Amino acid sequence: MKKPVFIPLFLAFLVLFILVIIPDRWIESLIPKNRISQAATELNPVMFQGKYIQQKMLEDGRYLPIYGSSELARLDRFHPSNYFQEVHESFTPFLVGRGGTESLIHFLNFSEHMDQLRGKKIVFVLSPQWFNPQGADESHFVPNYSSLQGYDFAFNKQVDPEVKKKAIKRLLTYSSVKNDPILSTLYKAEITNDPWIKREASALRPAAVIYRHLLAKKDLYYSLAGWFSRHRDLTPKVRNKSWDQLAQEAEQYGAKRATNNHFYISNSQYNKIKGFLPSLKNKDMKRSYAESKEYGDFQLVLDVLKQSGAKALFISVPVNGHYYDYTGFPKEGRAAYYSRIKQQIEANGFQVADFSDHEYDPYFMKDTIHIGWKGWVYTDRAIKQFYEGNDQDFAMVNH
Repeated sequence: MKKPVFIPLFLAFLVLFILVIIPDRWIESLIPKNRISQAATELNPVMFQGKYIQQKMLEDGRYLPIYGSSELARLDRFHPSNYFQEVHESFTPFLVGRGGTESLIHFLNFSEHMDQLRGKKIVFVLSPQWFNPQGADESHFVPNYSSLQGYDFAFNKQVDPEVKKKAIKRLLTYSSVKNDPILSTLYKAEITNDPWIKREASALRPAAVIYRHLLAKKDLYYSLAGWFSRHRDLTPKVRNKSWDQLAQEAEQYGAKRATNNHFYISNSQYNKIKGFLPSLKNKDMKRSYAESKEYGDFQLVLDVLKQSGAKALFISVPVNGHYYDYTGFPKEGRAAYYSRIKQQIEANGFQVADFSDHEYDPYFMKDTIHIGWKGWVYTDRAIKQFYEGNDQDFAMVNH
């Protein structure tokens, strides 16, 4: 005799119902106390697409958040997460970002945590590659977009209304937002005077509240479950060395790992491109980072950080000059970006560590686009001086 098929279905719904009605504070009480420290280098999208872990991190004065994209995953011995642990610094870097995490994604994240950002020192690593003419495309935005942060943004009353409208217009160009019938209607109601859309948004608001609660509950369960650890290269020790000694060591370290190419990039990275290297010759002769939608998205980041009262240091990473020259990417198209981004940051009252004059510095970059061994040493120095608040020393780090 076959069992009724509805019994497993009923049990599944019962379990789901129980998970949903469990009070949030009960779940939070079960999250291990060391979960925040574990998440500091895990770079798991579950963390930065949620809000619980980041909220607790931002409330803890021991952590210095570092926001960026794929370069954060290059955890060699000179990486900030390794360096500052080895020298027993008073703060612990907390990494937020992965490949494709560009300005608009960071904007939503910052909007989520405006209260926790007030007076908080943060570091933001910029990548020139973000600033192609079209800015972040679907392939970069969609995997990094957080529905929870998207819905929370719809209910956000803190962000300046004009900034919010600009952000909504940009968000509605992406499929993960415009194809969500509830969220897209709420967003459209914010930027239109159409009474029908506003009435529709009012009718959908209760459903949005419920769905938003479910997303927040899911984030708590993910925070409870935990994730994985990353390999950390911590040998040899980097303690008790001057910045010049550390830069020299990084250069020697890089020289041992970039022996098969004239781009000064790691052998493993060069091996990935050498097979089709001839096809890359002069392929970028018409490219430039001078004009891009990303500048507008980045301004949203600056606006929300300024409004929240955060204290931010921006790291302006160079491109690999040797490789970019090979592909024919015009120097003026790079120089225009360096100049424009520096002016934009400083015009909004924030500090910038400008490393644009290191395009041709051997082993500053680990590959064609990511900061590497020697570059991390300069970044570590800039972070330390920023954290300690020594403006005179900080000014020297750009030279």
